[in-house]
Amino acid sequence: MTTKVKMALLFFCSMAVQTNAGAQERSEWKTPEVNQANRLPMHTSFFSYESEKAMNSGIQNSRFFMPINGNWKFKGVMNADERISDFYKKNYNDGDWGTMPVPGNWELNGFGDPIYTNMQYPWWPWSKGSTADPMVIPVKDNHVGMYRHEIVIPKHWSGKQIIAHFGAASSNMYLWINGRYVGYSEDNRLSAEFDITPYISAGKKNLIAVECFRWSDGSYLEDQDCFRFSGITRDCFLFARDKKNIQDVRIKAGLDQNYTNGILSAEVKTNSPKQIFIDLVSPEGKTVVSQKANAAKNGVSLTEIKIDNPLKWTAETPNLYKVLVYTKDGKGEKTDIIPVNTGFRTIEIKDQNLLVNGKPVLIKGTNRHELDPNNGSVVSHDRMYQDIQIMKKLNINAVRTSHYPNDPYWYDLCDRYGIYVVCEANVESHGMGYGKETLARNEHYKLAHMERNQRNVQCNFNHPSIIIWSMGNEAGYGPNFEQCYDWIKAEDTTRPVQYEQAGMDGKTDIFCPMYFGYADCIRYSEGNNPRPLIQCEYAHAMGNSLGGFKEYWDIIRSKKKYQGGFIWDFADQNILWKNKDGKDFYAYGGDFNSTDPSDNNFCDNGFVKANRTLHPTAYEVQHFYQNVWASAVDLNKGEIKLFNENFFTNLSDYYLEWQLVNYGTIEQTGIVDDLDIEPQHSKTLKLSYDLGDLKDSENIHLNILIKNKHRNSLLPAGYTVARNQLTIKETFDKHITLRSNPRTAKAKFAEQDDSIIVSGTDFSIAISKKNGLIGKYNYHHISYIGQGCTLQPNFWRAPTDNDFGAGLQKKYAVWKNPKMELKNVEAQQAEQGVKVVSTINIPEVEATLTLTYEISNIGEVMVSQKMTAGAKKDVPNLFRFGMRMQMPDNFQKIVFLGRGPHENYCDRKSSAFMGLYQQNVDKQYNLYPRPQESGTHTDMQFIEICSNRNNALTVCSNEAFSASVLPYKVETLDEGTDKHQRHSELLEKDKFVEICIDKKQMGMGCVNSWGAIPEKDYLLPYQDYEMSFFLTPTLQSIWTE
Repeated sequence: MTTKVKMALLFFCSMAVQTNAGAQERSEWKTPEVNQANRLPMHTSFFSYESEKAMNSGIQNSRFFMPINGNWKFKGVMNADERISDFYKKNYNDGDWGTMPVPGNWELNGFGDPIYTNMQYPWWPWSKGSTADPMVIPVKDNHVGMYRHEIVIPKHWSGKQIIAHFGAASSNMYLWINGRYVGYSEDNRLSAEFDITPYISAGKKNLIAVECFRWSDGSYLEDQDCFRFSGITRDCFLFARDKKNIQDVRIKAGLDQNYTNGILSAEVKTNSPKQIFIDLVSPEGKTVVSQKANAAKNGVSLTEIKIDNPLKWTAETPNLYKVLVYTKDGKGEKTDIIPVNTGFRTIEIKDQNLLVNGKPVLIKGTNRHELDPNNGSVVSHDRMYQDIQIMKKLNINAVRTSHYPNDPYWYDLCDRYGIYVVCEANVESHGMGYGKETLARNEHYKLAHMERNQRNVQCNFNHPSIIIWSMGNEAGYGPNFEQCYDWIKAEDTTRPVQYEQAGMDGKTDIFCPMYFGYADCIRYSEGNNPRPLIQCEYAHAMGNSLGGFKEYWDIIRSKKKYQGGFIWDFADQNILWKNKDGKDFYAYGGDFNSTDPSDNNFCDNGFVKANRTLHPTAYEVQHFYQNVWASAVDLNKGEIKLFNENFFTNLSDYYLEWQLVNYGTIEQTGIVDDLDIEPQHSKTLKLSYDLGDLKDSENIHLNILIKNKHRNSLLPAGYTVARNQLTIKETFDKHITLRSNPRTAKAKFAEQDDSIIVSGTDFSIAISKKNGLIGKYNYHHISYIGQGCTLQPNFWRAPTDNDFGAGLQKKYAVWKNPKMELKNVEAQQAEQGVKVVSTINIPEVEATLTLTYEISNIGEVMVSQKMTAGAKKDVPNLFRFGMRMQMPDNFQKIVFLGRGPHENYCDRKSSAFMGLYQQNVDKQYNLYPRPQESGTHTDMQFIEICSNRNNALTVCSNEAFSASVLPYKVETLDEGTDKHQRHSELLEKDKFVEICIDKKQMGMGCVNSWGAIPEKDYLLPYQDYEMSFFLTPTLQSIWTE
């Protein structure tokens, strides 16, 4: 039998099966080699307008466009073998069905529960083994949703080709029209279109029926680290066209070798004999070119047009032209008009760099999942716009569509506002591992790998924002990816292709590892591999993280081949949920039931919260991603150097505002309006401040703010795009001593059975003889320590997500509540008052702790804590070295001179400027999805904790210290040795306010959240430590309303 005869028989058998589709079991959903039936070929994302008037009015006003979003009749079954066999028939009675929004997720609309897993296939329990069987598609708990919806097709659509467009369906979809089978589609992140012309009756009611499975064979390639939602998840509509029409349009808008003149290339597929025309319209709306396209050959017209010195597209300068491709009707009017936005730019790799228009741009990027806390994977245009605006405000210039093609509107926004895009195909089989079981080597999934990559390119080809194709994510490496690389490179010669699992030597144009550490980045950057280094994921931003982000960018800015990366990731993946008491909280994996698999809060890796407010970590991103940098030349003379890190933008549209800050207070300000600095150039500026009146000051800083002169895209006039703080003078007094009043009687002490009482005219302090700690501190009959509380040594913090990932909650456990044995406590009269010394042994680490309290006659206390490390080996690091105490809960305000306004840590403080800040205690704790350490400020010179009666306690020191004041104790935020389903929004405030005073706290780290710890300089190894600070009570706070 010849090949042609075999193919003919296969075709007729297939058609016979389709004709009788309703009467038998369909197998596409569980056959990896079959990913579609009767689905139209993918084309670039566009809409064809019937006239110029329709085009100018928008798609919603076209006479040949019909949205079918809305509430559809819906019936769900829990198991795949329970689905209704004849639900799609016109005479089926759906009177007892409910409804489901289209688009909408089942799990957020009453059918099933949300599931979050990282790499585990949700239907494959680890108890069966770590690797799933990709030929087994579950039946049990494989929910199936059946939809029915009636529409009336306009009569004027009669005689047209009518197409049904489904934006996305998860995990698959079957389609019937008026009881007749139409087709099938997989790939839950790209659209499917079907020609429904033969099945539709114009001017009459028509029944659309859709069936979706929660899991299909395609789900083995959709194992992304995200919530797993089901349903029809993007916009759906019908449209009608002439049967002879333009079928596809591909636009290339490149530059010549000098990156000066443009070359516009239009490839138009058509089945119409009509002449095709091409107009090019400038960003200002002027027609630059209007001409006939070249004649089509074999249904394809290729036209190339040279454009003199067009405006260029980059993320800094997103100049968009519009290409109109159309035919004309018998009256000579434009029809079948397809508008395509384009931008003139050239993307290439040369000399170990990724170049945009010849420049080795820095990729200041983030990964972004499509997730809305209210609507799951159904993301509105408003939410997308909000995300773009946040990115622009944070100086983000690139996004990776992790880990699938995004809604077409997202790319439109990136084109319009200037975001470089790595466009990723919907391929991830993480749960199969990377070894011999990987689907990258599985012949059954070869076609699916190819189709998903092909359709990604075919759909999104025209977007100038897309500068790199990504073949997928965490899906192993093998011939299935190598074939995809070869196809993409042949199909699109204008963009590089990347894939992380290809490593340094596989088929990838960019070396794009995940979570490369600092040393690895330096080593690669200094090596001979010709590929640029751009991390596809780095700086894991889980919870209180992004410590050490500065170190990454110090390397990037010093190594030619290292061009940046994409933070993991943009926003926390949480769902707004209610607890049993009806209180809102942001849910993560495991919050929905106790039976589904879950990876807990590993979905919460954003520097932006799920509700799109900012975590404190976002400010560090904003700072190191900024494009203008100030440095000192001679600050005593007012001379600074300003560097323009942009590659395409002069600073003439910005102005500089400077602030001279004395002990945290702005004393002088000024503006430099003329910043004519070319890209990648520097200029020395002389500022007009006067240090004469501040010659005796020991704390002077210069703030440099770069602001928009005019509204710039999404950023308003006056918006600060870059900030630097330069230190003119910063020394501590170093001679703070205990204060007393010579006109007041000396402080005295009295020995009691259980305590030493130190008292003066207006105060009383009690030191326990049981533990050697201050337990009472009264001043003018006001208590500054909570009832039953103490000022106690503190070496522990509520573990962060990064701490949990490294197992530090167990490794460092000896420091949580170490046994403290009071060896001795002695009091004696001193020159200025009373001195009490407590000597404490910590037997578990063989350390000795000496606490010294020097108390003056006005109630001021100098507290010294000294730890002498013993000889014991293998003692783990400390989280912190400091002290803490609980104060009455009416102390609700703080004033401090230190770094702020947002929280900061020793390895994450560059974005927090030294200043004098007033803040409320109830705003100090940041609502990370899971309770953990929060609220610390570093480089403190003093902090005052104020009550609502205006009395206060001031803490100061002869050296910089860090401190936090929270409405929660460490114990309240600490989950113990294992994570539980706890949420910051649901925490109940303690009855005390807790202040932590630290010599130093360990850094946050960010290299990863599953084992890495901060760099050595940000750790506290077991060794001798000593710190001192002063406590001063007062009846008059410096807080000002």
